[in-house]
Amino acid sequence: MPTKIEKDAVTGQETTGHEWDGIKELNTPLPRWWLYTFYATIAFAAVYAVLYPSIPGFRSHSGGVLGYTQRTALDRSVADAAAAQKVFRDRISASSLADVQKDPELFGFAMTGGRAAFNENCAACHKAGGAGGKGFPNLADDDWLWGGTLADVSQTVTHGIRNTDPNSRQSMMPRFGADGLLTAAQIGDVADYVISLSDRNAAASGDASAVGRGGKLFADNCASCHGAAGEGNRKVGAPRLNDKIWLYGGDKASVVQTITFARNGSMPAWGERLDPVTIKMLTVYVHALGGGE
Repeated sequence: MPTKIEKDAVTGQETTGHEWDGIKELNTPLPRWWLYTFYATIAFAAVYAVLYPSIPGFRSHSGGVLGYTQRTALDRSVADAAAAQKVFRDRISASSLADVQKDPELFGFAMTGGRAAFNENCAACHKAGGAGGKGFPNLADDDWLWGGTLADVSQTVTHGIRNTDPNSRQSMMPRFGADGLLTAAQIGDVADYVISLSDRNAAASGDASAVGRGGKLFADNCASCHGAAGEGNRKVGAPRLNDKIWLYGGDKASVVQTITFARNGSMPAWGERLDPVTIKMLTVYVHALGGGE
């Protein structure tokens, strides 16, 4: 049974009437500042529920007096950003790629927009900054499969490579092994020769007779696209073979795999997915990554 409510002799505060082992519980009220803060939060919640979407229903929720939603706020923000960019986008639309590159203001805007477009659409394959990877060209060097001028880059970005776009860049490397054009031994000899074009140490330490045989086979089967000295041919996207830049690997196993089955990678036609101004900005950005031509 609780004891009688009384005042505590020490504090002068009323007790609750509860006592345990001689310890009495004081009936101490909450601080006024705490109570006022609590009441203020209740009032704020009530006002918020009236102004903003908050109260759930069976099919939806209350729209709020202000009619605010995050979707409309996002749409408004995007519209404001588009309006702010319109002046520059209109100027880029009316300018040639060369003029955009020469105008510091337009060039800066195009580089920023091109970087954003690249990160969103191209970096998944070509990696951040165009660093590339196995099967995906490095765009930050000066080795261009299809040419490195602004016009060349624009064509590649707009129409892509080996896809259904009628203006896509097209070429097809034969499958010398899979289609029985060369034997496995002949492919090994060609691989030795191809590696020797860019690696003199490998040529000196390898089988000279294999390199010699591979050179003759290369001249008969490969030189028409890759050039007599492996200098490549941008008209058909044939890689240069006398440097040490390898798209699929420069070890013998990788080269044999390429000769045997070919590679013939594909790239989307971004002109079907991106607007012309974004294509221009993306072209300027990619051209600048490798120093351009």
